[in-house]
Amino acid sequence: MKTRFLKVAAAAALTVAVLSPAAMAQEVTLKVHHFLPASSFAQTLFIQPWCDRIAKESNNKMKCQIYPSMQLGGSPPQLFEQARDGVADVIWTLPGYTAGRFPSIEVFELPFMMQSPEATSKALWDYVDQYAKAEFKDVKPLAFHVHGDGVFHMTNKPIRTAADLKGLKLRAPTRTTNKFIALLGGTPVSMPVPQVGDALSKGVIDGAVVPYEVVPAVKIQELVKFHSETDPAEPAFYTATFVFAMNQAKYDSLSPELKKVIDHNSGQALSGMAGKAFLQADVEGKKTTTKNTVNVIPKAELENWKKIGQPLTDDWVADMNSKGKNGKQMLDGAKALIAKHAAGK
Repeated sequence: MKTRFLKVAAAAALTVAVLSPAAMAQEVTLKVHHFLPASSFAQTLFIQPWCDRIAKESNNKMKCQIYPSMQLGGSPPQLFEQARDGVADVIWTLPGYTAGRFPSIEVFELPFMMQSPEATSKALWDYVDQYAKAEFKDVKPLAFHVHGDGVFHMTNKPIRTAADLKGLKLRAPTRTTNKFIALLGGTPVSMPVPQVGDALSKGVIDGAVVPYEVVPAVKIQELVKFHSETDPAEPAFYTATFVFAMNQAKYDSLSPELKKVIDHNSGQALSGMAGKAFLQADVEGKKTTTKNTVNVIPKAELENWKKIGQPLTDDWVADMNSKGKNGKQMLDGAKALIAKHAAGK
């Protein structure tokens, strides 16, 4: 009887050894958290396709459970900490939602830095690798990217010159853009994207600066009458940086096979794909504004804006220098990387 018991116990132990932890670790569901609705272009054109690729390449051993609209709790500025602490396995958010925490990459949010979202996103990945790794050491970055041209979405009047901004309250996403709007004569109001619709409907703000891709996600096209773009031949008057990041411990817990899948779907290539997806999203988002009035702010006026915004660049360089870094070198490095990828190198 005792011998039989020992044989059964040994067989059970062998079964457990075979199934865990290696075998069971092969079945992974990643909790992916972000702040926009499931219908947003961020999810349909970027996050969901990424999830589909990792599922396919892992033979469905690794899948996503996407939680849009902050369904895991918290607020958009807390998403980075959620990735760090393991509340979520993967997050998508704006570093700029936590003003001043990621100062090195704010160079990409300076006025008139970005013209091609795809090229600039690739440049941003390379830039972080060279200059800003320490700012993201608490997570495993999967991609960095920017969105397309920022656009003024206004309730009562279009923006044609800086003078048109005087006395108006505008939502902006980052501290750099807030400062720029103030220099141009407007009154900046900081808030995450999900709050924009309510703020517009209640008259808390007179307009918002966001790319077209955000418009349908918060129904901006139903709340404003005017959309003021900048000359498309010129760099964007603003863009914002995004991070798509994974909890480091979650990544470390993956089998070599699954780590390989994540590695294959992260980095400079994924960053470029994200930038390209957001450019496509702008095209789709603009289609929802056909009942409203669109105007283009001309190059001549933007040349004036460039002069007005120059102190922001000077201040950023000085801030980096005060932190013991070489601000001019970092600024020149960012511009060189953008030019390199814009040329397809």
